[in-house]
Amino acid sequence: MRTTLKAGLLALGLTALAAPVAGAASPSAAAPSASASASASASASGKGPKPALTNAGTSFLTAITLAPGQDADVPASTGDYLYWAFAASEGQTDTVQVNVDLAASADRHGPQTWTVELFDGLRRRQSCTAGQQNGTAEQSAGSVAMSCTLRQIRSWAEPWSGDPLPGTYYIRLSVNDASQQDLGLAAQVKVHIGAKGGADDAQPEGGELKAPLVPPVNPGSTTAPAAPAAPSASASAAPSAGASHAAAPVEPESHWYSDLFSGWNTRWWWTAAGGALAALAGVAGYTLTRHPRGRRPSGGPVPRQAQGPQSQPQHDQYRN
Repeated sequence: MRTTLKAGLLALGLTALAAPVAGAASPSAAAPSASASASASASASGKGPKPALTNAGTSFLTAITLAPGQDADVPASTGDYLYWAFAASEGQTDTVQVNVDLAASADRHGPQTWTVELFDGLRRRQSCTAGQQNGTAEQSAGSVAMSCTLRQIRSWAEPWSGDPLPGTYYIRLSVNDASQQDLGLAAQVKVHIGAKGGADDAQPEGGELKAPLVPPVNPGSTTAPAAPAAPSASASAAPSAGASHAAAPVEPESHWYSDLFSGWNTRWWWTAAGGALAALAGVAGYTLTRHPRGRRPSGGPVPRQAQGPQSQPQHDQYRN
């Protein structure tokens, strides 16, 4: 009996000693999960760095949108037009930096000239205030760098001016000059957008744009039509008067002459009416503009014409 009691007390003591150890180990085991959840929430909130985009558009409508702080690292072909879009707010001064890693110099046959251009939401080309907009790489060069700094985004502008306004801006990267044999060679394009300033620096004051210039990007997608709700038994049995009135087509108003001037008869009627009007106009014009002619009185003697002193009849010289 004493042996059994001692064994039970010993087992109870060992259990009490093991409980704190397990409790101390649980926080350390839970720490990785807490850090993982924190990093997941940070990435979901957008505070962390966003992954670089690996594609680009081929036109204004298919331009790939770059989020604030997001870069692009795109494999491309020499000669293609590449488009990206980004948003700019009032007071900002945006700078676009592009770096192109060219194909191996052994595969190229001459220098290449690349150009970066910026367009606003109305697709007006914006001028660059700083930076090298055109970059020329010799055949031995491995890369070419370009940059373009926009003018400060204004809160409003006159209709005739081309000032940059808040909204969407497009980046277009193209090759201006390259050998015909170099078109299609692989290239790696890296795009970075930097912005400084804010709404507090917006100039001029006293005006406000009604809505940013944000045209539709990536159009053509259609939404699936919603499934029509099944009509209830009461609705199918007794449709409302308003629904029946809306469903009834409106008949056009007809007259006795509607059929005469409709269909294939229309051109014949108008041709005949136009010819008749032209004939009447000709007769009326002739009657109004012709000169009247004098007429001789009927039955009377013909008046003698007046003659001068030289013109006397020959029988007058034999009267004496």
